[in-house]
Amino acid sequence: MGGPGSGKTTFLNFVALCLAGELLGLPAANLKLLRQPIPREPDAARGSKAKRQRWTHGALLPVCVVLRDFAASLPADAAVDADTLWRFIFGQWPEPLRPYAAPLQRELLGRGGLILLDGLDEVPDAENRRAQVKQAVQSFAGLYGQCRFLVTSRTYAYQRQDWKLIGFAERELLPFTRGQIERFIDAWYAHMAHDLARLSASQAADGAARLKRASERPELSELAARPLLLTLMARLQTRGGGALPESREKLYAESVDMLLDEWERHKPRFDRSGQRVDEPCLGEWLGASRESIRREIDRLAYEVHLAQPSLTGTADIHEAALTAALRAASRDRPDARLMRLEEYLRDRAGLLSAHGEGWYQFPHRSFQEYLAACHLARFKFPDRLSELAKADPDRWREVLLLAAASVSNAPGSIWELVDALCPDGVDADPEAPEADGGTQWGALLAGQALHETGLAAADPDLQVRHETKRRRVRDWQRRLLRSRVLPARERALAGDLLAALGDPRHELLDVDHLRFAFVPRGAFWMGDERNSDAPLHRNETLDYDYWIAESPVTVAQFAQFVASAGGEVGYPEALRDPPNRPVAWVSWHDALAFCAWLGERWRDRLPAGWLVALPSEAEWEKAARGGVELPVAAQYATVGPGFALAGPARRKNPQPQRAWPWGDEWESDRANAERNVGASSTPGCFEAGRSPYGCLDMAGNVWEWTRSLWGTEGWQPAFVYPYDARDRQREDLNAPDDVWRVVRGGSWSIHRGDARCASRYWDRPGSRNDALGFRVVLRSSPVL
Repeated sequence: MGGPGSGKTTFLNFVALCLAGELLGLPAANLKLLRQPIPREPDAARGSKAKRQRWTHGALLPVCVVLRDFAASLPADAAVDADTLWRFIFGQWPEPLRPYAAPLQRELLGRGGLILLDGLDEVPDAENRRAQVKQAVQSFAGLYGQCRFLVTSRTYAYQRQDWKLIGFAERELLPFTRGQIERFIDAWYAHMAHDLARLSASQAADGAARLKRASERPELSELAARPLLLTLMARLQTRGGGALPESREKLYAESVDMLLDEWERHKPRFDRSGQRVDEPCLGEWLGASRESIRREIDRLAYEVHLAQPSLTGTADIHEAALTAALRAASRDRPDARLMRLEEYLRDRAGLLSAHGEGWYQFPHRSFQEYLAACHLARFKFPDRLSELAKADPDRWREVLLLAAASVSNAPGSIWELVDALCPDGVDADPEAPEADGGTQWGALLAGQALHETGLAAADPDLQVRHETKRRRVRDWQRRLLRSRVLPARERALAGDLLAALGDPRHELLDVDHLRFAFVPRGAFWMGDERNSDAPLHRNETLDYDYWIAESPVTVAQFAQFVASAGGEVGYPEALRDPPNRPVAWVSWHDALAFCAWLGERWRDRLPAGWLVALPSEAEWEKAARGGVELPVAAQYATVGPGFALAGPARRKNPQPQRAWPWGDEWESDRANAERNVGASSTPGCFEAGRSPYGCLDMAGNVWEWTRSLWGTEGWQPAFVYPYDARDRQREDLNAPDDVWRVVRGGSWSIHRGDARCASRYWDRPGSRNDALGFRVVLRSSPVL
C-alpha cells in the first residue's frame, strides 16, 4: 500500500524486471539488484554496513496483471473464478505466444511463481466490478497455492473492510530516505547522460549536484521524499536547463503545469474485447479550456483550505465538491459526462488524486496552498488575504507569501498588501502597551512579504511613500523582538527580517559601537554543588572591575575584522548568517585574533592599560550569575564616549547562586536553547533572559570561547575548582593545541542543563561548528 505517487507500480515493475532478468541471465537486472542494500544515509556511522534487502524466494517466474484492465474485460454481474483471471492473463498475449499457455499454467501450479496484481483500488466500483475482482483474486490464490502474490493499492482505499483480501499481509511503502533521494538523482542523471545521450558526463554530474542541493531546501525536502514529486523535480530541472526555480512560487507554478499535463494526458486502456482505447484528455472530456479548469481548481483549493479542520496535511475533497468545480469549468457539458469523472481520475496521480472511496486530495499541502494563493491573488487581494493571515497565521502564512510572490512583477501590489497587513506605525515608547496579536502578526508577515519579494532592502529609487511603509515595517520588527505574544521562533524570524530591512542597532553591526556591561570587583559564587570537579564555592579572586560585551560578536562585526585584516575568513560559513546574528564557525584562534585586532584598533581610545580579551571562565560566570552584590541598575558604555570606571551604588544579589541568568527555574522563553528556534538568533529576541549585569544570551544561542584551559581529556578536566583567577597557568594563551579550551553558555541546540551559569564544556582550539562563537571583555589586569 501507499499514497498516490508513492511508487507502488514502479516497485511492482521493478520486482518483475529483476526476477525476469535473473531467469534470462541479464547482467543489469537480476536478484543481485533486487537484494541491493538501501543506500547509506549521509549521517550514517563511519564503518557501518548496509544490510541487503531480504528476498529469499529465488527467481520466481513473474506474471503481471493490471487489475483495471482485467475489470474492464468482465461482463457485468457475471460469476468469476480463478479461471476467469487465467483466461485474461493469456488472452492478452499475441498469437505466437498462445501455445505457451498450458506450459505456463503447469509451471504456476507446480513450482509456483510471483503473481503481481497492480491497482486494486483503480478498479471502478460501478457494476460490482470490485467484488468481481476480489473474488477472482481470492479464487486464483486458492487454486495456485504454490505461487506468491503481490497486490498494490492506495492505503486509504484499502481500509474498506469489504475490499480486504483474506490471507494477505499488509505492508506500506515508506517515503524515501535521504540516501535514496540521492541515489535516485544519481540514477536519473546517469540515465540522461549514458542511456539517452541528452547530457554530457560533466553536465550530468553538475545537474545531479544541483538537484541534491535543491532537494535539501526546506520547502523541497519533504516533497523530495515522495517518488512522484521527486521525479517531478527532476523533470522540471532537466527541462529548465539544469536548475530548479529559486522562487517557491515559480517552482509550484511550473509543477502545477506539469501535474496538469499528467492529469490531461491521453492514457490507454483495454476494453472487454481486448482492444486498446485512448481515453480523451480532461479538457476534451469536459469540453472546458485549461484556463477555466485551473480557475475552478484554484477556487476549490481555497475553499477546502479555509474549511480544513487540521493545520497539517492536505484536505479531503469529496467527489461532489470536485464534480461541482469541474461542472463550473465545463458549464455546457451534460451531467452524464461528469458522472464518469471518478473513473477517469481514479488512476491518474496528477493535480488531484483519488484518496479513498469518493475522496480526493492534492499531492501535497504546499500545492493546496499555492492554488489557494492563486485564487486569493486574483479575486481577494489584498484585503481578504490580509484579514485571513492576521487572524489565522498558521493556516494562511504560506498562502499569503505565495500570493505575494505571484504578484511580485507588479511591486505596487506588494505595497498595497503591506499597507493592509501593517497600516499603523509602532509606538516608540518601550513602555507602551503591547499591540494585539493580529497587529503583531500583520507586521511580521509584512516583513516576510517584503523580504521574499526582494523589496526589503533600502533603495534610493523607491518612492517616498513606499519608503515610509518599508521603515514602518522595519521598526515593527525591532519591536517584535520583545513580543510576549509571538513564539520564540517568530521573534527570531523578526530578527532576520530586521537584518534584511536594515537593522538600526549599531551596537550589533559596528565594532566601534559594541556595547559593554560593567561588572564591578567583588565576590561571587562559582561552580555547581553537584560537580565534584567544579564544586560550588565563593570566589573572591576577581578583585578588579571589568566590562563584558552585552552580546556575542556578530557576523557583521566579524566581517569588519576580516575586511580590515585584509585576510580571508577561516571558514566561509562564518559570514553566511544574517549580519545581526552571533558569528559562528569560528575557532578559538579566530576569536583570539579578533581580540588582538580590536585592541589595536582601539589602542588610543581605551583607558591606559586596558586590553580587549576573551573572558576567563570566572569572568564569564560572574557576568552570567552576578556577584554577591550587584549594581542598582545595569551600566553600559561604548568605546566612543568612554568608560565610567567609578563603581555605582550596590544592592544585594537576591539569588547569588542562581542556576540560569534570570533565576533558578528554567523558562524556555528566556533562552534560545533546546532547538526552540532551530538556529542562532539576533540578540534581543530573549530580552527577558538578561543576566544581572544586563548581558544578553548568556544561556543558549551560541557557545562562547573563553581563554581558560580545560585539559587534554574530555569529561576529565585538568583544571578543577576552586578557581583562582590569579593562577596564570590556567589561562595560558600559549598552551599547545592539544590542551582544550573551556566554552560556556550552551547553544541553540543543547539541553537546558548545559545552558546553566555553572555549566562547563570544552573544545579543541581549532574546532568550528554552527553553534560556536564568542564575546569579548575589557580589563585592566595583565592579559598575556
